[in-house]
Amino acid sequence: MMIGKILRSGRRQLHTIISREIIKPSSPTPSHHRSYNLSLLDQGFSQIYVPLILFYPNNEICSLTADDKARKLKKSLSQTLTRYYPFAGRLHTPTTTYVDCNDEGVMFVEAKHDSLLHKFQHIIEEEEDETLGKLFPDDMVWQNSPHGTRLVGVQLNHFACGGIGLAVSMSHKIGDGCTLGSYMSYWASVARCGSTDHKEVLPLNPHFIQSPATTNPLQLPAPVLSQTRCPNLVTRKFVFPNSKISALKNKVYSINNPTRFEVVSSLIYKTAVAATTQGSSSFKPYFLSIPIDIRKQFVPKLPQNTVGNFVGGMLVTTRHSSETSLNVLVSEIRKEKMEVERVQSMQLAFQNFESFISRSRVSDRCFWCSSLCGLPYSKVDFGWGNPSVASITFGSIHSNACVLMDTPNEDGIVARVTFESQDMEIFQNDKEMLSFCHN
Repeated sequence: MMIGKILRSGRRQLHTIISREIIKPSSPTPSHHRSYNLSLLDQGFSQIYVPLILFYPNNEICSLTADDKARKLKKSLSQTLTRYYPFAGRLHTPTTTYVDCNDEGVMFVEAKHDSLLHKFQHIIEEEEDETLGKLFPDDMVWQNSPHGTRLVGVQLNHFACGGIGLAVSMSHKIGDGCTLGSYMSYWASVARCGSTDHKEVLPLNPHFIQSPATTNPLQLPAPVLSQTRCPNLVTRKFVFPNSKISALKNKVYSINNPTRFEVVSSLIYKTAVAATTQGSSSFKPYFLSIPIDIRKQFVPKLPQNTVGNFVGGMLVTTRHSSETSLNVLVSEIRKEKMEVERVQSMQLAFQNFESFISRSRVSDRCFWCSSLCGLPYSKVDFGWGNPSVASITFGSIHSNACVLMDTPNEDGIVARVTFESQDMEIFQNDKEMLSFCHN
């Protein structure tokens, strides 16, 4: 039954919602798991949705029809929710300190798009706009949707060529980028193997830490990410091949063995500062804000499949334009990283991130850089191969920001950078940055 249509003029793309279904866990959640208490860090995050889009072309290795793929995704999602049981639950309010694991389920939306996947993908890769948001369920893209008590939403988009776009939105209340990556890997493995008890699936079982119950929610300062869409923001993709990254590393002599992230984020930030301060009569302090996974810093170490927000914060302060050299920036990032390595418990993690958010908001001159490199998004295989594109971006929500992800073949880093249009015009034409990448 046709439920709704969205028609985009200009490009004449017809996007039609064809079905909506609630997917519940295949087995009821036991009574002793009825309440899932949010950790200190979980409570500090706003009820906004992290959006992941995976594009899969129609290829010869899979003989499944579109309907077959949908059925397979729904069945394996139901099986997955027996292990990720909080994801099928609800929050009573945005500030509730626990998830009611009531098995109400996950909304699964199916839609048809009249474009060919490769053409649509080209549009999104070249110039991301509001079109991408239509691929996600119920406007669950960073902002708090009208369905804010839900924790996860899924939309399966069928393209005219037989390719699909699988869009998944996860509430930041229950997890970070690492949690989303583990969840997608588990779901895909269940789809491929057909069972949650398969030997390849069991090592991917989620790890939960039960936090103490509390009725007084903790609050971090106002969130860095705005929930208001900004009409003048532009997102562009820049690809840094490993060969170019190696050359970039050779320009750094301040520390030994700089990482890919350290040199790429430093170059992007250096270029961002130059682009956004061009024409200014005086240099005002600028900040590079970097959230970082701290599971390995805990004592004892937490498994990578630990569910929740385990995020520390690094903040590099730039007080003068001379401090934007690669050597200075890479050295400062390394110093901040050493400080974060001292965060070895949940209480220390909350204190660290509270301080990080507070310091990040002291000025509007702040560049936000999040790295998802090393996470398994580009290897999420439901049985029809790896995605041709895996993307999480800030889109039209946050200016002066970038997300770094591995290229599909892991032969480089993809940076999706967001600025106001006038700043992007300067940024994307910077000769030094372009010598290490292509867009």
